[in-house]
Amino acid sequence: MRLSAHLKLRHLEVFVEVARQTSVTQAAEALGMTQPAVTRALRELEAVCGKPLVERHGRGIRLSPYGEMFRHHAGRSLALARDGVAMLQGLDAGEGPQLRIGALPTVSATLVPDALAQLEAGMGRSRFSVTTGDNQYLLDQLRRGDLDLVVGRLPAPERMVGIDFEPLFHERVAVVVATGHPLAGSSHLPEGALQSSPVLMPSPGSIIRPLVEHMFLEQGLMMPQAPIETVSATFGRRFVLDHGAIWFISQGVVQADLSAGAMQQLPLDTTSTQGPVGLCIRSEHQLSATGVRFCSCLRGLCSLSE
Repeated sequence: MRLSAHLKLRHLEVFVEVARQTSVTQAAEALGMTQPAVTRALRELEAVCGKPLVERHGRGIRLSPYGEMFRHHAGRSLALARDGVAMLQGLDAGEGPQLRIGALPTVSATLVPDALAQLEAGMGRSRFSVTTGDNQYLLDQLRRGDLDLVVGRLPAPERMVGIDFEPLFHERVAVVVATGHPLAGSSHLPEGALQSSPVLMPSPGSIIRPLVEHMFLEQGLMMPQAPIETVSATFGRRFVLDHGAIWFISQGVVQADLSAGAMQQLPLDTTSTQGPVGLCIRSEHQLSATGVRFCSCLRGLCSLSE
């Protein structure tokens, strides 16, 4: 059987999106297709594979064991095809292919802007896009080929299948308040302090949330009873500076405010939350020349800060 006579790129696009959304309806909306068209494409792909790829789960669907086995291969194939098309389109544009960067909050306000500014100074005709979000969202975009690389904390092992990680530096979680906060400048944290002020905690799906929870257990601290969960740097900064919150967040997110004296760290030992920050790139992906230079800028900036 000639695979090309039966397997179309559309089949892979549909399958990868259904796998990501775990919903035919949402996949259809994302792809701009009708639900019957998505269902038909799935059935055609299952006929090619000779195995059921999805199964009913409650009121929705999920990947079957065969679908889970096929997911990585489908994602890699689709990503490689997109890479090739983007490369050739960039050659005709005369400006080079666009470098699509994913940035977690810890680097989106510091390292990535500095690296882009440095790169732009010598490459005025290059094109870039920067997408921010949580770890799961950015890695999904990376696997689909919608991003070329992601800069941020080392993801959990189960999220690293098919992805290479290069560490750039290590970072810990900071616990900060506004400089005018009653706890600012304290030599120790009073008992009940985390229950008497609003507390911002990293979201459950974030990389640093388990590290913060482990720190609480390690130091015998009581978890805040009703924290506000967020990884939004914009929201967190405003809530700390204007509404007296205590914020548990990666230090890179608040480093500028700490250096400017707008925020201060509370006396909590966060050593156990330290972890590597670096580059995530699909194992089979070949970066463009612009991507290689951008990574070189990141490495250079990190070496200067050591």
